[in-house]
Amino acid sequence: MCDGPTYAEVSLGRKVSTPNADIEPRRESKGSAMSQPKMKIGMIGVGGFGGYRRARLRETGLFELVACFDRNPAALESALREDGARSVESVEQLLSIPGLEGIVISTGVDSHVPLAVKAMDAGLHVFVEKPLCGRAEEIEIIRAARERSGKVVGLGHSHNPSNPMVQSIQKVLEDGTLGTLVCYEENSSHSGGLEIKPGEWRGLRDRNPGGMLLQCGVHSLHTLLHLFGPLSQLSCMLRYDANPNTETADAANVILRHTSGLVGTLNCYHVTAYCHALRLFGTKANLYIDTHTRQAEIQYRDRGPVEPRIPFEMPFTEDKSHNHANVTNWYRAIREGGSPDPSLEHGIAAVAPVFAAERSDETGQTIALESSAETVRVG
Repeated sequence: MCDGPTYAEVSLGRKVSTPNADIEPRRESKGSAMSQPKMKIGMIGVGGFGGYRRARLRETGLFELVACFDRNPAALESALREDGARSVESVEQLLSIPGLEGIVISTGVDSHVPLAVKAMDAGLHVFVEKPLCGRAEEIEIIRAARERSGKVVGLGHSHNPSNPMVQSIQKVLEDGTLGTLVCYEENSSHSGGLEIKPGEWRGLRDRNPGGMLLQCGVHSLHTLLHLFGPLSQLSCMLRYDANPNTETADAANVILRHTSGLVGTLNCYHVTAYCHALRLFGTKANLYIDTHTRQAEIQYRDRGPVEPRIPFEMPFTEDKSHNHANVTNWYRAIREGGSPDPSLEHGIAAVAPVFAAERSDETGQTIALESSAETVRVG
């Protein structure tokens, strides 16, 4: 253990942990979800990424988008044209529509939890985009709402078990090609921070902690936790002065230690050219993966001269069904019981390290992350 305070001590006042192998996943039913009636839902935020989410909902054939709320008239027109969804004047009006079973929330992160709590208190299931929340105290708020309402909370994270890229990486890790995995380096960066306009929530430190670490780092954390298991410690350094037009961090360098002993780094930059990459270092070989282009190179360890890198074909499939697996699993959990995947706990597991990283930067200390199985509650 490190000498610094635990994340629970400095932020939440309770244990925060990550889903792990001890949790039994929801079992698939023998019947097809397609044979069940469509679920009537409402939606808050139908433009921008909300438009992407509406397309994924349509692909499943499982949902009927009845009504929606958005401040953008053009987005509401698109939802009417593409989904037949009528617009309403307020969130309260949307939540009071008879016959609705769930609400999809595709808004900015600063409104995710308040809207989700309001929907659950109105008796509705909720599907929330990632990242789950932008403040550490909101973790307990949404957990409490889920528990008192008994409603199902689905998350907009990728469904890792069906993600072709994740499956390819897992196969390489398991077939012994790399030998013993020693460490990894993950990078998730782009220049979007330079496009943030004054006053936008993404540029405000209290609404977007960690900057790119919250914006894209949570995607990486969700996958890294799936591939390598829970975290035990982290330390972080943030830089804020590269872009004078925002308050948020321009660069985040995070050192991660997993409970297995594996160590790795997560680097997220908000003001640089696009880079999404995972580098795996093993005792037999190193594997360098561009996770955007899905191109890879392998470098086999050898004695003598510097080992060359050669192209490596990832066992990749073009199956796109994983793009809507998260909403499909939300539907199934509501109709058939059990926990969706991704669940509320997956969402918490991805954002908790972000808040710990910001505290590490502020204090200069390594932060210990609690990871005991009994504190994980799938929901």
